Amino acid sequence: MASTDTRTDYRVTYLVLCAGVASFSLLQSMVNPVLPTIEAALDTDQATVTWVLTAYLLSASVFTPIIGRVGDKVGKERMLVVALLALAVGSLLAALAPSIGVLIAARAIQGVGGGVLPLTFGIIRDEFPREKVAGAVGTSAALLAVGGGIGLVLAGPIVDALSYRWLFWLPMIMTLLAAAAAHWFVPESPERTPGRINLLSAALLSSWLVTLLLAVSQGHSWGWGSPITVGLFAATVVLLPVWVYAEAHSDSPLIDMRMMRIPTVWTVNLVALLFGMGMYSMFAFLPQFLQTPDDVTGYGFGASVTQSGLLLLPQTVATFLAGLYSGRAAARFGSKAVLVAGATLTSLGLLALVLFHDHVWHLLIESTVLGLGFGLAFAAMSNLIVDAVPQSQTGVASGMNANIRTVGGALGSAVLASVVTANLRPDGLPIESGYTHGFSVLVVTSALAALVAVAVPVVKVVTRSTADDAPATEADGAAVALEPLAR
Repeated sequence: MASTDTRTDYRVTYLVLCAGVASFSLLQSMVNPVLPTIEAALDTDQATVTWVLTAYLLSASVFTPIIGRVGDKVGKERMLVVALLALAVGSLLAALAPSIGVLIAARAIQGVGGGVLPLTFGIIRDEFPREKVAGAVGTSAALLAVGGGIGLVLAGPIVDALSYRWLFWLPMIMTLLAAAAAHWFVPESPERTPGRINLLSAALLSSWLVTLLLAVSQGHSWGWGSPITVGLFAATVVLLPVWVYAEAHSDSPLIDMRMMRIPTVWTVNLVALLFGMGMYSMFAFLPQFLQTPDDVTGYGFGASVTQSGLLLLPQTVATFLAGLYSGRAAARFGSKAVLVAGATLTSLGLLALVLFHDHVWHLLIESTVLGLGFGLAFAAMSNLIVDAVPQSQTGVASGMNANIRTVGGALGSAVLASVVTANLRPDGLPIESGYTHGFSVLVVTSALAALVAVAVPVVKVVTRSTADDAPATEADGAAVALEPLAR
């Protein structure tokens, strides 16, 4: 473990953190395009193979805020190593999985790695010079979207050249190296939140997240009016307020409800929900649109998995470049302005996709605009959250923001699946209007995200006598001091 007396150079720390984030983000999307391949290889059916995605989604949603909070309490570097090792163990098990059941269990273990992102933001805030924090947080946040795009690009060539099992071998190697580097080169955090880990809060949080996401992700196949779907939504309606009440009255809350009520935090979280609906849905459905056989349906481009990934490469590059630029843009214009710009670009790119999608060059321009929007918005959301909360709560606040984006993605994908498949051709493929109507829904959610972003209060970080005090905010030009939250 890196010594706390002689701190590792923050640039070395940053390289290690980026490797961890990249490994997690690759595993989010690499598997999506090759589910039919896995279905055939493991002799299962379509309904069962979708659990390869669902298990990962549920696990990551549960563990992202929990691992972030535990890191705030016991040490971020220590929990970063744990999260990376969970990714590596899950990847090893997935690569060797002899059956679909084992693969689903392996994906659930991989989901523990969701804690990598909030821990990364917390370590950056602890270790980096103040003037470097915005750029570092922005770039590492954008890596999550970049990794998602790269996963779509690499999946086809890897499967063609090797096999689908290498979609897990390669991330396993990356995460093992990242875990070793984190142990040796990432210094332990000087910031700790006192108190115990509230197991009841963790159980309640896990319960309502699982019931909500299970209903949302499986409702399309189970039927939205089926007893199990309705029952899960009803359980969520009961469990969510119980969790909020328990947290609000706990001496040692897992997630401080006072923190969640900070104007900057709850408005950015609302943006995250709406923005996640658009971004993650596009990761799932744009490749499907590109792969639709145009000679049969009259739309689409008949691309292979590999070709559709390559067509989306400009989007990935644009996301990465926007993430790199976001720090300088935030320093000049403010993170709020960057967030508004990112959400606006996303809605414009989606609107263009609805109106113009007949030629490859249309898709290349539109997906590039979307990539710019993704990179800017991801970076800005993370910076706004990091600046708005006490340093001791960076991990859990960032974890909840990432989690809310994931919930938004699950909601958006479910809505889009219902709209796209509402009317099918005799051959089982969606009609063209299914996609245009679905993408139109995402135009609305992205435009709403931009409007909410306009209302996000500007955060002004001030120096306090203790590290656990919250920053002040500026609203309508007047500075309003927040009460200390982490006592």
